[in-house]
Amino acid sequence: MNGNPMPNISRRSFLVGSTAIPLALLTPVAGASKADELVYSSVASISKAIRSGRFTSQEVVKAYLDRIDAINPHINAVVTLVAEKALEEARQADDELANGNLRGILHGVPMTIKDSFDTAGVVSTAGTLGRKSFVPQEDATVVARLKAAGAILLGKTNTPEFTMSYDTRNLLFGFTKNPYDLSKSPGGSSGGAASIVASGGSPFDMGSDTGGSIRLPSSFCGVAGIKPTTGRMPLTGHIIQTGLGAVDPLTQVGPIARFVDDLYPLLRITAGPDGKDPAVIPVPLKHPGYVQLRGLRVAFHTDNGLQPASGDVRRVVETAAAALKDAGCRVDEDAPPAASRVHDLFTSLDAFGGYNWLKRLLKQSGTERWDPHIDWHRETRSYSGEEAGQIIRDWQQARIDMTKWFSRFDALVCPVHAKASLPSGFEYDDEMIKGFSYTYVFNFTGWPGAVVRCGTSDDGMPVGVQIVARPWREDIGLAVAKFLETSLGGWQSPSI
Repeated sequence: MNGNPMPNISRRSFLVGSTAIPLALLTPVAGASKADELVYSSVASISKAIRSGRFTSQEVVKAYLDRIDAINPHINAVVTLVAEKALEEARQADDELANGNLRGILHGVPMTIKDSFDTAGVVSTAGTLGRKSFVPQEDATVVARLKAAGAILLGKTNTPEFTMSYDTRNLLFGFTKNPYDLSKSPGGSSGGAASIVASGGSPFDMGSDTGGSIRLPSSFCGVAGIKPTTGRMPLTGHIIQTGLGAVDPLTQVGPIARFVDDLYPLLRITAGPDGKDPAVIPVPLKHPGYVQLRGLRVAFHTDNGLQPASGDVRRVVETAAAALKDAGCRVDEDAPPAASRVHDLFTSLDAFGGYNWLKRLLKQSGTERWDPHIDWHRETRSYSGEEAGQIIRDWQQARIDMTKWFSRFDALVCPVHAKASLPSGFEYDDEMIKGFSYTYVFNFTGWPGAVVRCGTSDDGMPVGVQIVARPWREDIGLAVAKFLETSLGGWQSPSI
């Protein structure tokens, strides 16, 4: 990894515990009002504006609440709003700043949070009827850490029931829509999060990902997101958390924002052991600004052996690969052979134990009527000890084979889904499920995967590219994502 350092990422930028903030602000949208420029800014820009006195936290929070009022009736992304509480916390943040007290680098910055996370004093439903009035006493760990850094909660964003769908819909709140086309799905399960962030209703959100639930909505809604390495983030206070069973390692939580630069500091704030989730490993998080782009060994593919990407998705991935090659990366078209085995493994592991983990969640929540999209939990069969052992062995062998393949590369660039978009309310079949294999394969391996918009589909929808790195090398994934964002455009405001 020799050569020139990667451009456009400051090594001083927005470090936790530092007063350094990136100097670059979002270029104003042509014809946009001052309020529009504010709600389309990066997290770092908002933080700097508040700290410098250019805007008060109250002005920022009010601008985002106004934006939510304007767009949420169309997209149904925010399902619980805490406007009065947010404005009061903003006033307190302004008073503290005036007295020289700074909580952290997110002081006075608003946020939304996916409804699968517990938020103290605020209804947290996880999209299920049994929790429609559930008010937790404690925040999920990642939420508590964001608040400790100064962030202010605006509200909760929609999620499918227990996060178990690639479309964002439930019996409590209905469908969330894609802001680029209201007839399209925003993806799931963090569809509410991605939809409101893309629309300028929130600077960032916190998502979760068991089979692609951060990465798919990030692609469909044209924003930036990352699923970190398994064991990087505490799941305490998330509806799917450590202790459910064999599916535990599949889920990670991570940030969604409009700009790649905002993902690293949000990871820094929220990552690491909390003394409650025993699966979290205290591995240092490397800064992407130190990654040397030139000389990186990059693989790319548009066919993983299960379902080839559509023509417009293939074109965007190939364009991203070409840009990396022009920047000095060593780029080869290649795909891990073991990826084609993951579909059968995914369905087998999900059913492992007769879906007892999901049945347990239904019982704990007091849910007696559920969304038909999760009715598959009743399609169970008993596994013998030998069959169960074979599923685990096959899973581990696939991980071994994937790791051997990846030893030749530093990063992998590939589709997020075989298609650029899906209609709102789509129904599943076996072929459609295979289209999601581009994401859920990396829940099986536990590798980090970032997503950034790199192009537009034939029908005008955002197309994100997935950048996968080795375990604990989120810095490489984010560095490549930042380069592609700078080279190919990244997030673009929807017309809504």
